[in-house]
Amino acid sequence: MAEERTGGGAVSRRRALGMAALAAGTGMATGTGRSGRALAQQGGQRAAWPTQPVRYINVFPPGAATDILSRIWCARMSEVTGQQFVVENRSGSGGTVGQAAIARSPADGYTIGLGSVASLAIAPSLYPSLPYDAGRDFTFVSGLWKLPNLLILNNEVPARSVPELIDLLRRNPGRYSYASSGSGTTVHLSGEMFKRMAGVDMVHVPYRGSAPATVDLLAGRVHMIFDNITGALNHAREGKVRALAVTAAERSPVAPDLPTIAEFLPGYEITSWGSVVGPPGLPPAAVERLSALTRQVLADPDFARSYHENGATTWWTTPAELAGFRGDQERRFAELIRASGARVD
Repeated sequence: MAEERTGGGAVSRRRALGMAALAAGTGMATGTGRSGRALAQQGGQRAAWPTQPVRYINVFPPGAATDILSRIWCARMSEVTGQQFVVENRSGSGGTVGQAAIARSPADGYTIGLGSVASLAIAPSLYPSLPYDAGRDFTFVSGLWKLPNLLILNNEVPARSVPELIDLLRRNPGRYSYASSGSGTTVHLSGEMFKRMAGVDMVHVPYRGSAPATVDLLAGRVHMIFDNITGALNHAREGKVRALAVTAAERSPVAPDLPTIAEFLPGYEITSWGSVVGPPGLPPAAVERLSALTRQVLADPDFARSYHENGATTWWTTPAELAGFRGDQERRFAELIRASGARVD
């Protein structure tokens, strides 16, 4: 289910990893320039929290898009608070291994981590049992980013817009296929939502990750994929595939000329997203400060630019808004998962 991956270009990766050095626990005084110092000054006299390093559990592997985006945020939080935010990768089973580790951590404010669409909104309907309750076993703090998927076609498919693709699929039910990085991923469910809302019939071909799916797409063995925007956009810009639209509700700042699918199918929206969560019962003072500092960081133009370079947009919420959003997302994905028959045993 961990379909999120890198692909924002060499410059983006260098900048992201440079910003991440502090958060990775190297002890390097990297800094991020005047904007970072300004944020630190805005905080005024530092509150009691944090008075020691903060462990941030990323539920996906190193090098994935979630890892780069998490480290960018942790590096800036280290700078603003004066305490290191150290990233620990605990991947496995679509993010559920790391998510369970967050839920079981001490509620002292010094272990937090990534709450993702995969492990908090999709997994409850995809797995027959989970080692945590996605709604009750976490303290919800704030959203961090949203990362859309991109609908791309093999160049031999005779469609150059979403309306043309819908017309083609309606005239040829069951003839065209779409790949995914695995059953139950946002890549898969983007296709399922498209099928339902457009009233078309496509064959789903699941793979073990986006890389082999993309290989078959380029070779013409499958016709399309709704892949994470970073890598997919690179292939489109190189002319290897044809990009039609993004799956988010709004156009992406990375590719503003590409329409959204919602412009043709109103109400269509699927994005990968990341948030800050902790174990249940985090101290309210720590939650309040973490939320406020996250809001400051996400509002900084330089920080937002670093997210844009990696295909993401910043996304701040209150704790209550995040909890409500997660519940809404679980209900929305549950319907798609039931209709698709996706299941992980």
